[in-house]
Amino acid sequence: MKSKLLAALAPAGLALATLAAPALAQDAAKGEADFKKCKACHAIVAADGTEIVKGGKTGPNLWGVVGRTVGSEADFAYSDSLKSVGEAGKVWDEAMLAAYLPDPTAWVKEQTGDAAAKSKMSFKLAKGAEDMAAYLATLK
Repeated sequence: MKSKLLAALAPAGLALATLAAPALAQDAAKGEADFKKCKACHAIVAADGTEIVKGGKTGPNLWGVVGRTVGSEADFAYSDSLKSVGEAGKVWDEAMLAAYLPDPTAWVKEQTGDAAAKSKMSFKLAKGAEDMAAYLATLK
C-alpha cells in the first residue's frame, strides 16, 4: 500500500521540486559589465556602423549574434567545425550561447559529434555565461 501511495505522489513531488529549483541567473546589466573580458577579441558594432563597444577583431562582431546562424558573420574566418554547426541549421539563442561560453571547443565537439572539432575561441567564461548571453540578446 505504501509503495502505491508513493508512486501516486511522485509526479506531484517532482513538479514541486522543479518549481522550487532556482532559475538561471540572467542579468543583462551584469553581462554588459562583464563584457570587458571579451572586448580584447570582440567588438560590438551596430548594423549602421555605430560602435557600441570598441574591441578587437580577433573574434567576430557580436552585434545581433542572438538570432544569427552559427558561424555566419560576414568577413570572419570561423573554424570549419563551427561553420558546420551553422550549416546544420543551428541559430544562436541565449541558451545556446550560455552553453557555448564556458567551453567553446567542448560545445562544438558536442554539436558536431566530432572529437577533433575545434572552436577558434580559446577563452572560457567560467562564470556569468547566462548573464553574458542575456546582454548579447539585447544587441539588435
